[in-house]
Amino acid sequence: MKVAVVGASGAVGQEFLKVLAERNFPLDELVLFGSARSAGKEYEFRGKKLTVKELKHNDDFKDIDIALTSAGGSISKDFASTITKHGAIMIDNSSAFRYDDDVPLVVPEVNPEDSKVRPRNIIANPNCSTIQMVVALKPIQDLSKITKVQVATYQAASGAGAQGIAELEEQTRQIANGEEPTVDKFAYQLSMNIIPHIDVFLDNDYTKEEMKMNWETKKIMHTDTEVSATCVRVPVARSHSEAIWLETEEELTVAQVREAFEKFEGLTVMDNPQNKEYPMPLFVAGKDDVYVGRLRKDITNPKGLTFWCVGDQIKKGAALNAVQIAEWLIANGEVK
Repeated sequence: MKVAVVGASGAVGQEFLKVLAERNFPLDELVLFGSARSAGKEYEFRGKKLTVKELKHNDDFKDIDIALTSAGGSISKDFASTITKHGAIMIDNSSAFRYDDDVPLVVPEVNPEDSKVRPRNIIANPNCSTIQMVVALKPIQDLSKITKVQVATYQAASGAGAQGIAELEEQTRQIANGEEPTVDKFAYQLSMNIIPHIDVFLDNDYTKEEMKMNWETKKIMHTDTEVSATCVRVPVARSHSEAIWLETEEELTVAQVREAFEKFEGLTVMDNPQNKEYPMPLFVAGKDDVYVGRLRKDITNPKGLTFWCVGDQIKKGAALNAVQIAEWLIANGEVK
């Protein structure tokens, strides 16, 4: 089993290495690829030093079985045929292929079987905020069709990459020292602030990040349910949080939904408000599961429910989800 990581020096690329090691992924050889700037860097994996190779249009992927890619949409589009032409399965973390009809968009807890139909040998990893939401929605959908979803996200600085977290840390230091904060990566100062703007605004006045949650949820869950989102950047280092309101065809009890949450793989219930126990980024950073809590009936709607969920967007929202797809492919004979 020969696996490649493309974009090895980035935040998600580094998380790929951690997750592959943590899960004792069944690989015999790992090959790292990156830009010309990253080429030559060394990273340790399972006690060995691996050197990053420059990504080029050549036959370097000839013996690769699975390629985990997180180098940005333009790189993914440019190199997709080079990566897949000899039979490698490309599991891509960018937005390049998510809306292509001939590329499955997969969250293993929700729609793993979609991975089997991949005409271009590409599988897309969804947006991080979508991943954690659909993991939480799936056990409810299994009880009754969800007819409407409204969500407000509270997204960590590192969702914008390593530069995002660096800017938040630098701004916090500058403010503490009485200096004018440097603003570059985000539209405004993020430290001591929140910004209701992630990605570009579209003609309907939703941002692209907000519409991603609508488009991707429909594709992953095979549903016509609309999702209305407001996505907000908050001064948190790591892990996204979401407040979710939904409506179902049949009226469900809180007890039914809690039981479904507790039985569902990939979810951890942390819901004891009387003892101040609920999910927060402080607790969830570095964890595999999506954490849910604050589960209650929506007092405005008898068929409505509302809850809070938190997930590590670099781990489950990116690297772990991709590795879980690869594990499913191997377990189900899709990779020999």
